[in-house]
Amino acid sequence: MNGTPRLRSAFPSTPQTVNNGQRQFRSPYSSPTARGPSKLPSVSSLQKKEVKEPPLEPLIPIDTIDAATQRLIVFSFYVCLWAYRLYDFYGLVTQSSSTESLWLFMKWVGIDGVVLFGLPALRIPWLEYSAPAVTFLFLLHVLADGMLMFKVGLPITIWLEVLAKTLYDREMSISENKVKPADLFDSSSFISGKQIINILPEGSAFLNPNKDSFCLGGVIQSINLPIQINQTQPILIELQRTDLDTSAKETITIKASTLKSMRKAAKKTHHPKDTSSPLLLHYPIKKPGIYVLQKVVDESNLQVRPRQSNVVVVQCPTARVLQTSLDKCRGELSDIAFEVIGTPPLKVKYRKMVNDNPVEASFQSIQPDEFTSPLSRQQQLAGTVMRLSDMDATWARAQRVVVPVNETLFNSGRWWYAIDEVHDALGNKLSYVAKSDDYEQSKSKATEQQRLFMVHERPRISLRGFGEQGGCDSQHPLLVAKGESINLPVKFDSEGKGPISDTLHTVNYLFTPTDDILSNGDHNPDYQKPLTFPFKNNYDHLSIRESGLYSLTSVKTTFCEGEVMEPASCLLQNPPEPEVSIEHTNITDRCAGNPVGLSVTMDFVGTPPFQVDYQVSKKGEKNTALKIFRSDGMRGQLTLTPEEAGEYTYKFTDVHDRYYRAHPIHHELKQTVKPSASAHFVSGSPAGPLCLYEKTAFNVKLGGEGPWKLEYEISHNGRRNKKVMSDITTEHITIETDTLDSGGDYIVSLLSVETGGCKEISEEQVTFKVRHQRPKASFGVIDGKRHIHTLEGKQLRLPLRLTGERPWTIEYQNTDLPSSSVVKHTAHSENFVLEVSQRGTYELKSVWDSACPGVIDEDADQFRVDWIGRPTLSIAESPTVELSGSKYVKKEVCEGDEDFVELGFTGNAPFDVKYEEHATPLKGQKSLRKKELNAALGAASIQLETQKSGDYTYKFTELSDSNYDHTPKRFTPLTLTQRVNRRPEAKFSHPGKTYNFCVSDSGDETIPITLSGIPPFHLEVEIRHGGTAKPETISLANIATNTYTLRIPTKHLNQGHSYLSIGKVRDSRGCQSKPDTTVPPSRVQISVHDPPTITALEAQSDYCVGDYLNFRLSGSPPFTIFYTFRGKERKATSSSTQFRRIADDPGIFTINSIADSASECRTSSPIVKTIHPKPRGTLSKGKIRTVDIHEGGEVELIFDFTGTPPFEFTYIRSENVKGKGKDGREGGQVLETKTESTYESSYRMVVGTEGAYELVSVRDGFCLSSKVRVGTGKKVKLLT
Repeated sequence: MNGTPRLRSAFPSTPQTVNNGQRQFRSPYSSPTARGPSKLPSVSSLQKKEVKEPPLEPLIPIDTIDAATQRLIVFSFYVCLWAYRLYDFYGLVTQSSSTESLWLFMKWVGIDGVVLFGLPALRIPWLEYSAPAVTFLFLLHVLADGMLMFKVGLPITIWLEVLAKTLYDREMSISENKVKPADLFDSSSFISGKQIINILPEGSAFLNPNKDSFCLGGVIQSINLPIQINQTQPILIELQRTDLDTSAKETITIKASTLKSMRKAAKKTHHPKDTSSPLLLHYPIKKPGIYVLQKVVDESNLQVRPRQSNVVVVQCPTARVLQTSLDKCRGELSDIAFEVIGTPPLKVKYRKMVNDNPVEASFQSIQPDEFTSPLSRQQQLAGTVMRLSDMDATWARAQRVVVPVNETLFNSGRWWYAIDEVHDALGNKLSYVAKSDDYEQSKSKATEQQRLFMVHERPRISLRGFGEQGGCDSQHPLLVAKGESINLPVKFDSEGKGPISDTLHTVNYLFTPTDDILSNGDHNPDYQKPLTFPFKNNYDHLSIRESGLYSLTSVKTTFCEGEVMEPASCLLQNPPEPEVSIEHTNITDRCAGNPVGLSVTMDFVGTPPFQVDYQVSKKGEKNTALKIFRSDGMRGQLTLTPEEAGEYTYKFTDVHDRYYRAHPIHHELKQTVKPSASAHFVSGSPAGPLCLYEKTAFNVKLGGEGPWKLEYEISHNGRRNKKVMSDITTEHITIETDTLDSGGDYIVSLLSVETGGCKEISEEQVTFKVRHQRPKASFGVIDGKRHIHTLEGKQLRLPLRLTGERPWTIEYQNTDLPSSSVVKHTAHSENFVLEVSQRGTYELKSVWDSACPGVIDEDADQFRVDWIGRPTLSIAESPTVELSGSKYVKKEVCEGDEDFVELGFTGNAPFDVKYEEHATPLKGQKSLRKKELNAALGAASIQLETQKSGDYTYKFTELSDSNYDHTPKRFTPLTLTQRVNRRPEAKFSHPGKTYNFCVSDSGDETIPITLSGIPPFHLEVEIRHGGTAKPETISLANIATNTYTLRIPTKHLNQGHSYLSIGKVRDSRGCQSKPDTTVPPSRVQISVHDPPTITALEAQSDYCVGDYLNFRLSGSPPFTIFYTFRGKERKATSSSTQFRRIADDPGIFTINSIADSASECRTSSPIVKTIHPKPRGTLSKGKIRTVDIHEGGEVELIFDFTGTPPFEFTYIRSENVKGKGKDGREGGQVLETKTESTYESSYRMVVGTEGAYELVSVRDGFCLSSKVRVGTGKKVKLLT
């Protein structure tokens, strides 16, 4: 909302375009009402006005990207162009190509033209420059492009000097302080004060000066109406209030006592610096209406003319969501409505959330039908003035408008509507912004501004069709036994993604009995029954029992009606009950004619398959056998042939079909059986092949009456071996084979059995297989051998070769470890591998396959495993390396000398060594550095650290080769130590010092030297005289201490400059110093000079504060000047032959002596100068005083002076102008200039003319003080 109040630090509002094509700038503190005129035009004047078309909006709508962001994007693009431009300029500087310069100049002129002339087309606020402005900017860019691309030189050095002088303009004063010359001439320090005389204007009063908007209602029960007064002390204010409902007018009188308290409260909050500045009063009101400032009376009982102003106070806008049902169905309308109350036209912003997907929307221009707001007409017709107080006030009363929000509920789930904001026509806003947890908690604590309801899916129902499990339709009926029930195959679904779970479904359906179904298969209206069943959930079942036609008619859940899909009808039928008729015939023995069994024939009625239950009992035995006979057709044949003789009874009890179970029947058969001889194997063939060189046996049961004679044979590889067993008296016998020493297929056949003279041929036989070989196990080879070398501890896979049937059980042992036990392992592959990690000889002990024991190949029953040796590290002993205890010690070396140590390796190259270098320097902190070495051969060397003196320890911590990584447990670290001795040093105790001599001086001069190392020392010193190429060397031997005083006789010194430097130094350990090229050499200078002099450049002896004192120096710079100022001795230095100081304080300045850098001699030359202070002048005690008088009044001006009389001063009178005058400078135009003189320190005069009086210059007996007139830029004429 554009009228939202902003902080003072905020950006200004974007300029808005009104209908007259001009852009208006809005104050960031103004309210929406402040942007429109305060008076409405008459209808006749509106008809005469021609409505102008509004100007074009920005090319990119502000709703998409706001104006401030668009300006930021343009500015960033412009900065990038300049960066690219400077990049091209840098390329030109490095390449120096004139052809490239011309091309780049044309390129950038084109780019600047496109950007600058294309910018107005975007119509971005604040960037809509006029055509002349764009042309001027383009020409500036063309000039800049030419200077950059053609490398036109600029006086940058001069600019930098001017800039530095401007930013840091300080000079050394005679007090040896850095002072700013401008501060010494600062007019505010010497001339101050100003008196302003104003003629008071008439007072004024203004209602609601900031054009704020106000409303009452809800939590706002009272507001403060702002009234601004200026240059007046009102004792009576009358306000006229127009009621918004009745248009009745009411006069409100604010009396003097109330106004007094209002002024007191306003001054507490405003704190004005000037009592005559405007004051903002606040009057509390509690009733809405149109308020107009009607009358103001000041303390002189004169009526103050109030400015035309009014303010409209309306009822605060409100909005709520009307009640609606909490449950709806998918596809319905939302049936939501917003009730908005306020001064139309209104605006509502709301939020909708569907299953956590938020959508924001708004309604604007909400107003009743045929309603017209004067504010909307006022916005449409620019340039007109309309008085709200003269119109009917009913337009501002609160209106109630219901805004329907009807949209199709296309998604199921939770729907949430919430009102965020409501605005009225005057800019009043009420915010209901929902918090983040309102959506989750709205169901339990919803407010009037929120509504939550559920949208449910519509159910669908059908029957499972034919082909689905338990499916049914009108062409494929359900069959169920009479009297039994079945579940109706109902299938639930919905319009969404699946069935609605855990919800009650009420299903209506029709039922017509089978006998009453119409001939066309439809329901009979006379006999159909409408039924209802509530399904508790999707897994609930509807059981039906009575045969007939079932049809689904409707379905609904708790909230929504559903749809019935096809198939929707199902026919339930009861099949006929099963029945059976039984007939039988006897079965007799062909040899003896005895009955041996029955042949039973059964004819069925019902639905196949059929099952008949019957019982078999033998006379003399208590046990009864239960038997079952099954038939897939309508007729079945059952043969009953008992194996044992006796009287048998067969009782048939129940018959079953597909749909009926255990339908009872009553039929019984009896027979006395004498069976013939028979023989049968009790068990069948073996489950798998038999092992080679084993035996097997089979059990046989004989039938009939004994004794028996049995013939059988064993067949293998085409050979038959017949055998006979006679006089068998028992029913159960065993047939055993010989040792099976040949592999292949075997058949054992029963040929015949004979008893009582009747011989019966038998066809019983069993078959089995015998393996051709025994299982076998052996070790395979690796690289053609059963012997391998591998890394220590590495997992190794030993190959095994197995024959036989999977799986195998293997036993093996490591024979090199007598304590190791035999290991058993299971193998599942013929080419199996044994995983081992120990070295030794592995031997196979035994092998079994899935069923048979095997043999071990004696030629391949062992495998040998050995380890590869680990790497080792050694340090070779030599004359420079010796073993001391557990560590090696290297011979001491001097700092900077190169030194190495030789290492030896065993193992497989390359070798990787990691070692630590522990440094303990003589000075400084200890350090640790970790290093690595890669050796390609069995020997290598490492360079030892000798750059810094100290003790060094090298600890070799890790070793690895191409086969083994480092293993801490298998490696013992080696340690090597060495001491690096520091080289001796010699330097002057005061390097760089110049030892000076005067011409008159004589005698020897000493120069101290400091040495480091172990004495005695041998030292060489070099002396180089000015004008000589070869230095003179002096050797000094047997220096027994670390300090030495060097004495140079005068005979070795020449007048002028000589340099003394250190050559070489060697200590008792034989270490010699080396020149350090990174630092300057240690040396001193010796000079012999004449004494310096100083001379004043000005003959005058009197100076003013701010004047310069100049002196000329002779000698060798830099110079040291000794002087006395204000009784205090001071010292100054000068690096040139001129000594200059600015006078910052008054006093006596005396130069005592001078010394230069060539010697320590001083030259006495007293020079005396007197410095006087500048005179001071003040007006109105140095303060800015404002006096308000009426016409004819007078004011006294008081001038005060400090200095040496007599005094002459100049003052001016100028216009009273706030801000800048006509000439563009601060202050008004100078109207009058006058000069006066006096011997007194104070001067008074009376004036009565309006204006600003100011003192501009004052002069005493020695000095002059003046200032530049602010506003004219010119100096006022000074006294001379």
